Amino acid sequence: KKQGYSDVTIRCNVSALRTLAKRGADLHDPESVKGVIARQKWSGHRRRNVIQAYTLFLKMNGAHWEKPKYTVETKIPFIPTEQELNALIAGSGKKTATFLQLLKETAMRAGEAVRLEWTDVDFDRGIIILNNPEKRSKPRMWKVSKKLMAMLRNLPKKNQKVFGGTTYDSLKQTLQLTRKRLAAKLQNPRLKKITFHTFRHWKATMLYHQTKDPYYVKEFLGHKSIKNT
Repeated sequence: KKQGYSDVTIRCNVSALRTLAKRGADLHDPESVKGVIARQKWSGHRRRNVIQAYTLFLKMNGAHWEKPKYTVETKIPFIPTEQELNALIAGSGKKTATFLQLLKETAMRAGEAVRLEWTDVDFDRGIIILNNPEKRSKPRMWKVSKKLMAMLRNLPKKNQKVFGGTTYDSLKQTLQLTRKRLAAKLQNPRLKKITFHTFRHWKATMLYHQTKDPYYVKEFLGHKSIKNT
């Protein structure tokens, strides 16, 4: 935190270290960590992230290691249909459904949505403002649907945050249980592949399909560089 890493980076790194420990790695023994990493059937992207997280852990403790090799494969991200996203939203509880509808319309990152406060919501104009973005992105503002505004109005206002004291991890766990239940009920295993970030990928894909303007998509997502887009 003192080094200026964002909350989402810290959360991901802590999660990676926790996963290593749960799978039998001694975090104070780089060879033990290498052995655990070697046994995992992770994608190159996931392997890279875990290796980077452990490298930072060692740096924090004044140690170093010879990092194992990895290759990051280029893959087309999974993009569900709008019907599949709507089915997941409709099958969720009130708070989770509102959270997912917010992601669908704004392409916010989940961590940004969790921090959203009631003062960021303008009910009169149907506008949501994000002044506290993750990953040093640009602040953003969206005109959203009457449906989303109605869903937000229906949430309890017992906290300055829109989703109260709910954490990212608890929302993620709820999503995992909900999509598993709906995948079985609707006989659609594709639903199990939908994550919070899938909503961001879906929105970006739809916007580009509609506008053919990558710079518009860049601004909508808050990217500082078109390379990220």
